[in-house]
Amino acid sequence: MKWLAVLPQQCILLTTCLLMALEAVPIDIDKTKVKGEGHVEGEKVENPDTGLYYDEYLRQVIDVLETDKHFREKLQTADIEEIKSGKLSRELDLVSHHVRTRLDELKRQEVARLRMLIKAKMDSVQDTGIDHQALLKQFEHLNHQNPDKFEPKDLDMLIKAATSDLENYDKTRHEEFKKYEMMKEHERREYLKTLDEEKRQREESKFEEMKKKHGDHPKVHHPGSKDQLKEVWEEADGLDPNEFDPKTFFKLHDVNNDGFLDEQELEALFTKELEKVYDPKNEEDDMVEMEEERLRMREHVMNEVDINKDRLVTLEEFLRATEKKEFLEPDSWETLDQQQLFTEDELKEFESHISQQEDELRKKAEDLQKQKEELQRQHDQLQAQKQELQQMEQKKLQQGNPPAGPAGELKFQPPGEHKVGDAPKHPAGGDQPLPPGHVQEPAARTDQVHP
Repeated sequence: MKWLAVLPQQCILLTTCLLMALEAVPIDIDKTKVKGEGHVEGEKVENPDTGLYYDEYLRQVIDVLETDKHFREKLQTADIEEIKSGKLSRELDLVSHHVRTRLDELKRQEVARLRMLIKAKMDSVQDTGIDHQALLKQFEHLNHQNPDKFEPKDLDMLIKAATSDLENYDKTRHEEFKKYEMMKEHERREYLKTLDEEKRQREESKFEEMKKKHGDHPKVHHPGSKDQLKEVWEEADGLDPNEFDPKTFFKLHDVNNDGFLDEQELEALFTKELEKVYDPKNEEDDMVEMEEERLRMREHVMNEVDINKDRLVTLEEFLRATEKKEFLEPDSWETLDQQQLFTEDELKEFESHISQQEDELRKKAEDLQKQKEELQRQHDQLQAQKQELQQMEQKKLQQGNPPAGPAGELKFQPPGEHKVGDAPKHPAGGDQPLPPGHVQEPAARTDQVHP
């Protein structure tokens, strides 16, 4: 799946067809001289995530399209402009029914996923009456007007969206790194404000000492220069530096054997240089800065070597770069610690933004606290009313006045109690009731005639 390998290189989906059309120059290499285990032929190379929010959908579409023989043949003869212009997308009408059915199902799943994301977002702000169709317009990688069918327009939109998003990916990474560095400085200055003069001076001295220690490192070779590549050849590949050969070097580091050096394969070449400056065991070395340095090195080499700007380096482009004067006599390379990453004005603007965010969060926290207190007050009030009712019922029971029924009758009588007037009287007269077990004899009739 050569064209799938292009995704992480920010060249997207279907620009990879160019990879399939070109063949790398075969080079015989004595692999026994190379340290470590090489890439096994046919072994699947795991591609890094592109960082796109529709990365999985993109990969699934690629996998399905690769199963169609006609479309794959068109890919082999297409060029970059045919892909970007949308001409290749029209070939989708000629793929098999089975492939189209699978693509339709993938699109329905993606639309359902996006709708769930929209609903979750709207629910978080307690919005109602969601118009999913209108909100789907914000997603530019598919045709929202036909959510059930994958059409040529969908493929065209997917290519253009991914190309645009991936081209901006590096820019976004640089912006995030700059914010990271400004936040570090902001927090350092805020911490210093909490210290007395003596401790503050001690912290400032420690900070300057760590900066100096970090800057004290071996010379970093210019990325992509002969000296830099020879160092990789010798230390990473274990080969004789006097036998350095650009063709062999290219073949060795084309890990997936697709005939190109992609962005990940290029970045791997700079590990030795980065290890001169950054060590995860050292307090003064920031690994986030190391990754930014790696990105800068890769961008620099791409700008110098990648002639057609497809974010892939062919063997021809690589060999042409080795013939330039800059390859043999490069300028010195300035590392991040030798550059000003932001100005004081930029830092002040950033801190102002942070302060504004903190004020908004503080206000939200106060509102939430008030809501919590109001809910607690209502809860306490209800509990007090409940307790008062329970006490009233208990008091009635203690006074011998059970709750009355709807007509005023007693709902129940305690054992041994009788209604007034129902208790049998003592035969001797009076109001004394009969002892338990005695039955009252009938009273003598006053009109009875005795013999």
